[in-house]
Amino acid sequence: MFSKILIANRGEIAVRIIKTCRRMGIKTVVVYSEADADSLAVEMADETVFIGPPPANQSYLDADKIIAACKATGAEAVHPGFGFLSEKAEFAQRCKDEGIVFIGPNAHAISAMGDKIESKKFAERAGVSCVPGHIGEIDDVAHAVKISEEIGYPVMIKASAGGGGKGIRVAYTRAEVEEGFPAVRAEAKGAFGDDRIFIEKFITSPRHIEIQVLGDKHGHVVHLFERECSIQRRNQKVIEEAPSPLLDPETRSAMGAQAVALAQAVNYDSAGTVEFVAGQDKSFYFLEMNTRLQVEHPVTELITGLDLVEQMLRSAAGEAMAFTQDDLKIKGWAVESRIYAEDPYRGFLPSIGRLVRYDPPAEGERGAYAVRNDAGVREGDEISMFYDPMISKLCTWGQTRAEAVAGMGRALEDFHIEGLGHNVPFLAAVMDQERFKSGKISTAYIKEEFPDGFHGTEPTPFQADVMTAVASHMHKTLASRARKIGNGLAGPLARTEWTVVVGEAAPRHVRLTANGTELDVALLDEDRTLALEAIDWRPGKAVFKGALDGQAFTVEVHPAAEGFVIRHRAAKARVLVLTPLSAELHQRLPKREPADTSKLIVSPMPGLVVSLHVELGQEVQAGETVAIIEAMKMQNIIKAERTGVVKMVGAKAGDSVAADEVLVEFS
Repeated sequence: MFSKILIANRGEIAVRIIKTCRRMGIKTVVVYSEADADSLAVEMADETVFIGPPPANQSYLDADKIIAACKATGAEAVHPGFGFLSEKAEFAQRCKDEGIVFIGPNAHAISAMGDKIESKKFAERAGVSCVPGHIGEIDDVAHAVKISEEIGYPVMIKASAGGGGKGIRVAYTRAEVEEGFPAVRAEAKGAFGDDRIFIEKFITSPRHIEIQVLGDKHGHVVHLFERECSIQRRNQKVIEEAPSPLLDPETRSAMGAQAVALAQAVNYDSAGTVEFVAGQDKSFYFLEMNTRLQVEHPVTELITGLDLVEQMLRSAAGEAMAFTQDDLKIKGWAVESRIYAEDPYRGFLPSIGRLVRYDPPAEGERGAYAVRNDAGVREGDEISMFYDPMISKLCTWGQTRAEAVAGMGRALEDFHIEGLGHNVPFLAAVMDQERFKSGKISTAYIKEEFPDGFHGTEPTPFQADVMTAVASHMHKTLASRARKIGNGLAGPLARTEWTVVVGEAAPRHVRLTANGTELDVALLDEDRTLALEAIDWRPGKAVFKGALDGQAFTVEVHPAAEGFVIRHRAAKARVLVLTPLSAELHQRLPKREPADTSKLIVSPMPGLVVSLHVELGQEVQAGETVAIIEAMKMQNIIKAERTGVVKMVGAKAGDSVAADEVLVEFS
């Protein structure tokens, strides 16, 4: 086994690899860019090597710098993690030529299967069923349109070297191909340094199911069952689980056998993933093979008990696999939620900034479920615009799918983040949906369930009760403190009857009765009482934990005029606690009209202006492209929502802009 390895990656995967190496007694070297100088991975590693500026092509993608770091530190092997150099056959070969072990598959396997175009040709020759499409490079827009119309819409435009949801567009019309093809090519060039594109048929209502394979250098290959990765947004996986609720044992065995056969055909000798698109009828077609460790590998580890990083290390060191296919069994169910720095209320656009508060749920056994959180950040760290917006990967395990899903809902409740936008409320909303709980999902799930975007959810009756009880307790606590500070000047007697208004709901008249450390909230108009127990909150704290009528909960709380803003999972509301007279006066207040921003086009996120397509005095039609903004390796096309004449242009190509910064104003 190796005594020291170098990790050619960053963030949570670098931390993940370090943890396994520590357990195995292997020392680690981490390379880092200027943006990651104070990262958790740098803090945890035994040695570190600085490799350059934040842009990946000047640091993490610079093979010369990685090789030099290995030699300077005496690292015997390099683990590429995922992304960056992990699927570069030339880098794997370079390592071999330099006498450095590449902790991943051999260069031949990467070359044969890592390229999306070549892998499809190889799969066809191997007798693996493939999605209908054009297996070859696309020359230009005209060529892309011709091929798309031959295949038939809708089609998927994909970067040959793509991965991680980058460099993908679905086109339903000729116009969408004409617009999407150059955008995908630009994304591919920027993210992967390879602008080759291919086009294939987009299968409607599909499911994305992948088989984890593992091989050694002695010809042994097994599969570690499947992962369901159908919950996607912009072709980026958001929620994964293992096993899949779609598959039966026969289909699972057939998919696994096909994946193993494909891996054996290229002498695969590490962890890798064979991806399939599956119909709701359990039919399946080969999509591609990812010749690396996957982001979602933790769910496979949770249902098999194997450490995939350890298995990669053992394979790279030449050890024979210590188990056979018959030794592997599925144990329970696991779900992973990707916690991203993005604002779900603003179309899931990237949100950069500092983690002012980062308080994840406690890991380990939690009754009917267990929690695992793979993260590369700490409180106070900054999420920059240079890399993926992932904060962490939250996983839960249960004996059944229902237990794992319910556990994820509770774990998301306990996840507290402040300082930037994040998708925790959205993930919680999915966990609470009956359709998701039923397992009847597809890659179009988010588009179908949230056609107008995510705007939170209305409080359920239980959530309204929680918000009522929590606001009542906080108001009572703060009023008591005010009386003590004012030596009773705030009133000699504590008021016990109040009116609570949750969002736009009807006022609720309550009577509060302290019961030791608990609080009884009598709902006077409903003839029932809420029992608030196990209270964990103090003034100034942004998280309130407790139990309502015996059911545990966690909510985020923030002060607001005459009340609080409270969020429980995906439901957020302003909750007012008023005297009866104040409540009556509130009912008479006029509604505030929102500001008219219809003549403005603003940047939806912080980023770089790639191009601006309009100029002063130009007449712009609704739907016409105005600008392209890039952030976190994704290009976002901004279109005019109305027809108008350009009155003011507030930016130019190459400018860095903030969220809500005015790009164009119409007259």
